[in-house]
Amino acid sequence: MSNDATLSSGVAGRYADAFFELMDQNDALDAAETDLAALYTAIKSGGDFAEFLKSPLYSTDDRLKVVSALAGKNNFNALTKNFLSLLAQNRRLFALDSIIVAFKARLARHRGEVDAEAITAIQLNADQSRRLRSEIETIVGKAVNLETRVDPDLLGGMIVKVGSRMIDSSLRTKLNRLQSVMKEA
Repeated sequence: MSNDATLSSGVAGRYADAFFELMDQNDALDAAETDLAALYTAIKSGGDFAEFLKSPLYSTDDRLKVVSALAGKNNFNALTKNFLSLLAQNRRLFALDSIIVAFKARLARHRGEVDAEAITAIQLNADQSRRLRSEIETIVGKAVNLETRVDPDLLGGMIVKVGSRMIDSSLRTKLNRLQSVMKEA
């Protein structure tokens, strides 16, 4: 097994920090957040763009053309365009999704926010998400960026992760515990 995850993490952290500092000095953190959110959506949509970023088959010129076209089409901030061009020239586009995640984490720390994830058996509506976010904010004492996702295998309940803490109140886990107790008896 290669050290791709470690390499990507190290590269991602350095580039994310440098990009954060640049955007912070130019009072453009909000623009960077918007631009990177659009890029992250494009990467995670599972289309050709994600494959393009990872493929070693494309030349630097091809990479520059694609990121320039994408930045122009989405009306990205000039500094974001330059940053993407730098990544293309340095052949670091493979780490773009990790760079975005690292940037978002740095931005959240800068704003005094905490990231949280809620995994539920069914999709939460807007009111349920708002109330869950409010409850988590009360517990941690900070603003919370809540991401939700659905895992039907939970059967019911939810799993909430805040930093390194996890609260698992899913029906699946409760049934597994009951099964373990029954086997011991």
